[in-house]
Amino acid sequence: MKRASTRAAVLAGSPDEVEAAFYEALQAADVDRLMACWADEEEVVCVHPGGGARVVGVHAIRAMFMTMLERGGLNVKPGEVVRLTGLTSAVHSVIEHVVVNLPDGPREALVHATNVFQKLPQGWRLVAHHASAATPGDNGAQREQRAHVLH
Repeated sequence: MKRASTRAAVLAGSPDEVEAAFYEALQAADVDRLMACWADEEEVVCVHPGGGARVVGVHAIRAMFMTMLERGGLNVKPGEVVRLTGLTSAVHSVIEHVVVNLPDGPREALVHATNVFQKLPQGWRLVAHHASAATPGDNGAQREQRAHVLH
């Protein structure tokens, strides 16, 4: 029962709210809350920089996150979001700030992630998450300079 109420609460909102719930669940190592953000479909896909392999299907993604989070949550915070939103889909390009504990102390790593959401009859759901490590020195701040012209 808890999963249904969590799913309803998460999915009643916008892609931003589903994305926030996704990252909060990663931090809390709460696989049920995390999976409530995903579409319950076999066509969903997830790629992480550490695993490298493309994981397809909601059951395979759940198993991957269970393994990834078995020792606790990830210290990951999304930032610098670029949003492309339509009536039934949304794509967010995110810079993930990940703190990793190394023998010489904590270090921050940047990860480029793309989160794709689809508006289904049940509400907004995550259908793809693709993450790749940023190159050294990349601060994620590069943006194309555009002239501001009114038409």
